[in-house]
Amino acid sequence: MIHVVTAENMQDYAGAIDQAFRLRHRVFVEELGWSNLARPDRREIDEFDDEHAVHLLALDESESVIGYSRLLPTTRPYLLPMVLPQLCEGAAPSGPHIVEWGRICVAECARTSGRRLNPTALALMTAIVEWGLPRGITSFVSEMPTSWILRLLQLHLRAIPLGLPHEIEGEEIVAVEAAFDRRSLRQLQNKRGDIRSVLAPPRASVARLAS
Repeated sequence: MIHVVTAENMQDYAGAIDQAFRLRHRVFVEELGWSNLARPDRREIDEFDDEHAVHLLALDESESVIGYSRLLPTTRPYLLPMVLPQLCEGAAPSGPHIVEWGRICVAECARTSGRRLNPTALALMTAIVEWGLPRGITSFVSEMPTSWILRLLQLHLRAIPLGLPHEIEGEEIVAVEAAFDRRSLRQLQNKRGDIRSVLAPPRASVARLAS
């Protein structure tokens, strides 16, 4: 399931968040070669991993992190305009209904081969829509390989490029804004073959605080 971690429940996920930062380092630094992100402690953390970030953790039955992505509010400085402004022609999207989806990675043990969308990545994307819609969030901004745009459209997310692609770390990357609604959620559920929620229930301490 996908666990949503914020500043409010971070204390319940200290070990998992540490795993997530180490997974990010393995994928982005050691596998993809983004050497500017390297850290001696092998935990990939940047200035956007603050109290405003929302971390989506895919945990297996043993509580190991097998997938991760991050959501950032666009009402504050976020990665696209601050780090990759060349990908956006015009003003970067901003508003309480838009988040930035980034740092998307899947552990090697959970990867699949072939043309089928990876189940862990599909669950992470479903989590954005399922978590976001009740909160008034209706689109995300993301920087991704150009080949992903077709996948978003197939999942009934209305993806629009924000500029022309640029080569970054040897790969053609484009910034997009992808709008979603209840139809998107139904399509994601159809692709997963499961209409049950992908979101994990709150951990005990959070549930007690909310009662």
